[in-house]
Order: sequence, then structure tokens, then C-alpha cells
Amino acid sequence: MRYSLLVSIAAVGLIGNSAMAQDGTMKGMAGDMSVLPQVCRDALKDAKMPKMMDGMDMSKMMEGMSMSGMGQAAMTDAQKASMQAMMKMNMPMMATHQIKDPDLAFNCGMIVHHQGAIDMANVEIKFGKDEASKKMAEKIISDQKAEIAEMTTRVAKMKAN
Repeated sequence: MRYSLLVSIAAVGLIGNSAMAQDGTMKGMAGDMSVLPQVCRDALKDAKMPKMMDGMDMSKMMEGMSMSGMGQAAMTDAQKASMQAMMKMNMPMMATHQIKDPDLAFNCGMIVHHQGAIDMANVEIKFGKDEASKKMAEKIISDQKAEIAEMTTRVAKMKAN
């Protein structure tokens, strides 16, 4: 299973690397970990994630997909925003599964997952036309923020124990 995950990550890396080479940016592959509480980020450092995960900017994947003929140009702004929200979530969420403590890994992964739900709900609010869907998106944002706060408190308590 771990091998499959690493192969998938490497494949994504190949897609994104051509775009990175063009604009010269090289950031950590694990993406934007700022959504995670410090306890989770420390646990990821302790997990000693594979070196192959260094040096890749997941935010550039959209450009890489476009360059590989996957047709970003044909996507609407709403589709692009939705895709960006998913990609922003995927690498940090996958990285949390490298945390050895299963309870901490679960909570850290869910914090990222819930932030992803908030980001996707914001896309609905910005681009959606159905009022019932927009109301649902607003409820998701409210509920997910509360759950993120609860899980953030929980991981702080885990570290204290």
C-alpha cells in the first residue's frame, strides 16, 4: 500500500515538475501545511516523510496538467477553483497518514479534510447559482470550522499527554 501511495505521488510529481521548471519555483511537495496545528506539523517531521516528497509544488499541478494536454484551458473558472481546492487538500491530507500515532493521524488528516470542505463550499458560494446549495455550503463552512476547532483542541491535549 505504501509503495502504491509513493508511486502515485511520484506520478503526480512528474506532471507538476515540467511547470515548475518553467517558472523556477520549487516548494515542498507536501503542499501548504499551514492549515495544520503545530502538533501535527511536528508529528510529520518526526515521521521522517520520504525524501522523494521534497522539492515539489502541488499548487503547480494545474499548470502541469494543462501542459500535458489535460485541457485546463477548457475548464470554467468554477472548475479550476474546485480543482485547486481539492489539490490544496490532497497532499497535506495524504501526508498526515505518515504520522505514527493513529489518533493523531486521524485528527490531523480530518483537520485538512474539513478545511478542504470549507474551500470547496467557498467555491459553491462564489460560483453556484442554486440557493439551496449555497445555503448548504454556508452550513458546511460553519460546521466544519467548529469541528476544526474541536480537533485542534484535541491534538493539543494529545501532545500534553
